[in-house]
Amino acid sequence: MTGSADVLVQDSPLGRNAIWQPSTPLCRISNFLGESASGALLERAVSAAGTDLSPSRVRNNQLEPRIRRSLTHRDFAAPELTDAIEAVLDRVAQTLGVSCRDTRPTYSLIAHNDGDFYGPHQDAPSGSAASGAAAGRRLSFVYYMHRTPARFTGGQLRIYDTAAPLHAGHRESRPGTFRDVDAEHDSIVFFRPTALHEVRPVICPTHAYEDSRFAINGWMCRASGS
Repeated sequence: MTGSADVLVQDSPLGRNAIWQPSTPLCRISNFLGESASGALLERAVSAAGTDLSPSRVRNNQLEPRIRRSLTHRDFAAPELTDAIEAVLDRVAQTLGVSCRDTRPTYSLIAHNDGDFYGPHQDAPSGSAASGAAAGRRLSFVYYMHRTPARFTGGQLRIYDTAAPLHAGHRESRPGTFRDVDAEHDSIVFFRPTALHEVRPVICPTHAYEDSRFAINGWMCRASGS
């Protein structure tokens, strides 16, 4: 499990060679569930009935294929995953500088196949812009699983950096500054829901559902008013 501690140096109105610090740390854990549990969870995902899968939607429950294309199973059960998350939650929250007190997980199974993607977005906007269910999200997580060797390419999680001078009170987006995280089987990534991120396009030559890039996307959410 690692968090980014990179420090960048670039020119700034505050003075030449001002120090800038990325504001999108993440934690990534490999071999999260182990071979047996991850394999069983994958087979459950592969066996998901077609009637349980529907086109993925964006905020406000809208279908926007120009922004997002994948299949979602909202009632997929993964108790072994939530138990494993609970075991590392305090350490992850401390690493990322967030509070997960009085939160509970909400999640869905997502399948990305050939040509599927999710454009740049936030799971929860910053500050007063957050509303509804998004306002209660304190931590985002993505757990990856797929047949090995992978039958697809692409599908990286791209997380963009937003930087601020250490002695300034404003933030400045830094387009083009990002990190790509591979969708490695049995790995999980945690990050703040305000981070700008996307799923890069997937190439799956077989087009077979079982060869998809499977992920369980979710959040640790605080109940309204807590």
